[in-house]
Amino acid sequence: MNRTWLNANVINTLPIFIAVNLAAIFVWFLHISQQSMPLILGSIAGGLVDLDNRLTGRLKNIFYTLIAFSISSLAAQLGIIHGYYFIFIMTAMTFIFTMLGAVGQRYSTIAFGTLVVALYTTLTYLPETAWYLNPLMILAGTLLYSVMAICIHLIFPHRPVQENLAKSFTALAQYLDAKSVFFDPDEISLLESKQIQLAMKSGQVIQAFNHCRTALFYRLTGQNRHTHTNNMMRYYFTAQEIHEKINSSHFNYQYLAEQLKNTDLLFRIQRLLELQAQACRDIAYSLQQNKAYEHPPRLDRALLGIQQSFEHFMAQQNNPYLILHLKSLIENLQNVTWQLRHLDGQQYAIHSQKQTERRKIHAENITGLRNIFYSIKNHCTFESQLFRHAVRLSIVVFICCTIVPLFHLDRGYWILLTAVFVCQPNYSATKLRLKQRIIGTILGVVVGSLLPYFTATLEAKLGLVVLSSTLFYFFRSNNYSFSTFFITIQVLISFDIIGFDIYTAMSARIIDTLIGAVIAWFAVSYLWPDWKFLNLGKASRQAIKHDARYLLYVISQLQFGRGDDLKYRLARRTAHDSATELSTMMSNMNNEPQKYQKYLQNGFQFLKINYSLLSHIAALGAYRSHMNQLQQSTVFLAQFYPIAKKVITLLENLHQLTEEQFNTAALNIEYHLKQYMAEYAEENLNQTEFSVPMQQLNMINQLLPPLYKCLHQIDEKSLH
Repeated sequence: MNRTWLNANVINTLPIFIAVNLAAIFVWFLHISQQSMPLILGSIAGGLVDLDNRLTGRLKNIFYTLIAFSISSLAAQLGIIHGYYFIFIMTAMTFIFTMLGAVGQRYSTIAFGTLVVALYTTLTYLPETAWYLNPLMILAGTLLYSVMAICIHLIFPHRPVQENLAKSFTALAQYLDAKSVFFDPDEISLLESKQIQLAMKSGQVIQAFNHCRTALFYRLTGQNRHTHTNNMMRYYFTAQEIHEKINSSHFNYQYLAEQLKNTDLLFRIQRLLELQAQACRDIAYSLQQNKAYEHPPRLDRALLGIQQSFEHFMAQQNNPYLILHLKSLIENLQNVTWQLRHLDGQQYAIHSQKQTERRKIHAENITGLRNIFYSIKNHCTFESQLFRHAVRLSIVVFICCTIVPLFHLDRGYWILLTAVFVCQPNYSATKLRLKQRIIGTILGVVVGSLLPYFTATLEAKLGLVVLSSTLFYFFRSNNYSFSTFFITIQVLISFDIIGFDIYTAMSARIIDTLIGAVIAWFAVSYLWPDWKFLNLGKASRQAIKHDARYLLYVISQLQFGRGDDLKYRLARRTAHDSATELSTMMSNMNNEPQKYQKYLQNGFQFLKINYSLLSHIAALGAYRSHMNQLQQSTVFLAQFYPIAKKVITLLENLHQLTEEQFNTAALNIEYHLKQYMAEYAEENLNQTEFSVPMQQLNMINQLLPPLYKCLHQIDEKSLH
């Protein structure tokens, strides 16, 4: 049976759907309409902090969440009772909870949810209600959601990991498609723009890998791994291996197209990459459908065709350089096809299982009070975007909380809720969120004004609350306008159930939303705005530093032994993470071209060069399987590693060298490269495979002058 509809979003929405339904039944059966709003908002808050984990991890998360929610809700409830104390309580909680984001994404999620609970407590406050009732109902709603989430987890224990893996293979497919364009002879003139697109696609792959790695990390239990988890780890490491192979760059693509324009090799390579991309999509689909992946025979036939075409090409050509690098490219494509063909094969599974058991998943998991304290302390500077956001958001909360009692606004804390949700760490994200919030709210109010004509009974109103709450949760991460639209309807109907005048609430909802949005926009525009703290130079230097470390580990493995150990994979991932951070920064800058105009040209140029550098390092990494042959060459041992270490040293110190120092070091490396090539020509004329690593090193060396120039131009513009 086709179960495409049963995707991650649907499964993630099931707990909130069931929990809100049960909450509505309790409200109807127990006649507690006055407490319906905090009970349902408590369920929604529980959903906002729901984190994927194994069963024991989920139980711990629920325990800590209930404690955090209790403190937050009681603090907000008691603060609002005592008037102006509420302002200082909310401001302090905002700063503390935002700064907890320094510890990690999971802490950040729970901390923000805890702040939202304080806001929900404020919105549902009624003077005539006992002080403990609202916090109690919010906690009851949270517990109700948590129990439902545990039940869904027991039914679909591995679904989140499979969905993350499916997204990884989908991102990998898009990257393969982007790479295939480089082998289209009709698109060669457009490769300059395609290179930036390829770098962006690579960043998306790394982001998908990071989500997948985190999901796997929280499923591991010491040495006792579930068989399914081991299989998913095998898929994950296979995806990483494919990315490294495809990310490899062996030559100048313009030169390749010129040399192969009268052959069918370019088209065959492009077609094979497209078929491999489709195979990755098939794997993603099989993971989503919980089916075994069936390898397409067309892929093997396409690879056989390339091999035959290459043999024919070799018989007619006398260009050892071109043949050598084409051979390396085809070997990579063979390896990718082999990985795809044997992904679900029993023999490969057993072999890979042994490797997987030796491999470890690394995730940023800061533990211990001392480490948490130092992690937060390191961010306590205005150079940190997190600290600026924490201070900015705290000021926004202070202003919003002051406005309400100062102007005696009835239920004016909608201003606070809007400002907190709209105010994002950077200007571009805030501007987008602001538009979505206003559009969603206005449409929600317009539709909400018509609903009382169709929902005269309590049952109908509760049914609408269930529907709107579920749809809010479903759209919260992929369409903020829709989620705002549905939560607006939910709130208006909840007010109607409580007994408030819904039409008065409508106009107040629009005005409060506009005021909160303006305050948030003003804050991100004038309180430590991003463009005053932009540090493209720092991000660029960090990327080069991590590239150098990645190259160091590749060279070490070529020299001392191959192994996909944790340190090697961590160095590779860190280099790609830095490149992704750089591409994200450039994407944000490109959305605001007037503010960042002086950085754009050099920034995109650096992004392209850095991606080329990573591609050549990856090509060396993909060549580690030839290590045994490499160690048999005396010339290779004597020349390659000393030159490689000179290149690494130059990369590590690139940002602090004067032009004279850089030119001296670059000339020294170039001299030794030429000397090696001369010795190689005499001693290893027929052993052309030994020249591939040196050619890659030579191409890395050729990137150093434009890299140095671009980096220093960025630094110069940062000073002005």
